[in-house]
Amino acid sequence: MDYLVKSLNYNSHFRIYVVNATQLVATAQSNHDTWSASSAALGRSLIGTLLLSTSMLKNDELMTTRINGGGPVGLILADGNAQGQVKGYIQNPHISLPLNAKGKIDVAKAVGQDGVLAVTKDQKMAQPFTGKVPLISGELAEDYAYYLVQSEQIPAAVGLSVFVESDNHVSCAGGFMVQALPNAQDGEIDTLTKTIQQLPPLHELFQQYTPEEIVNLLFTQPAKILERMPVEFQCDCSQEHFAQTLRALPKSELQELAQLKQDTEIVCKFCGQKYQFTPQQFQQMILEK
Repeated sequence: MDYLVKSLNYNSHFRIYVVNATQLVATAQSNHDTWSASSAALGRSLIGTLLLSTSMLKNDELMTTRINGGGPVGLILADGNAQGQVKGYIQNPHISLPLNAKGKIDVAKAVGQDGVLAVTKDQKMAQPFTGKVPLISGELAEDYAYYLVQSEQIPAAVGLSVFVESDNHVSCAGGFMVQALPNAQDGEIDTLTKTIQQLPPLHELFQQYTPEEIVNLLFTQPAKILERMPVEFQCDCSQEHFAQTLRALPKSELQELAQLKQDTEIVCKFCGQKYQFTPQQFQQMILEK
């Protein structure tokens, strides 16, 4: 089962989040029929958004991240909430590239570096807040960490991993985020940085260890586990949701749809669910205007 662990290190100088998201990313891969490079890029974006949203949001607040680095996968969009639910979309799902110099999926080339990471937080106030930072690597983990430092003033380390098999199925996915709290000392941050650099490859880490065990690999003394939270790919689309969107169309466009001799099909870009609307339904929408 996919789940996220929230914790504090033994002296409460660091906040640690670790998530196993294998099934979550596998669901996204299945929904969008992504190939290897697109699977890794979308999966990392979903995990990064999940780590941000579960650490920064409360109650019914929402978060949207948009990544467009000019690479072949195009736009990546991910939505997350405080309850551990995310959904996502990738513009070009059928991208597979040669492995990089390290023998890994070339996420940086797939995403590109000529663009921004934009994070919008809807905290149910007058206007949602959007913070933007330039992409600094395209590998995404470094980009999410850079966002935290630049837009939220939170020193952080982020690790993201999606392991894709030769037949395109996702066999392992996970991530971690460590945030330095105001009382963290420079020496502690240096020690943590060295520890992270000495970790095994992330896909091996998530294949071999539970989130709780990974938390304790990061520090010499056991951490305090604050919460274990189930996480999932969850789309909130519905027939009524799309009906509301259609009702907002100009009357002239609704009339064109009402005059068609067949149903109009709407496909959710996040989960692929299909919804049918009849000419009679469009005629009713016209009458309601």
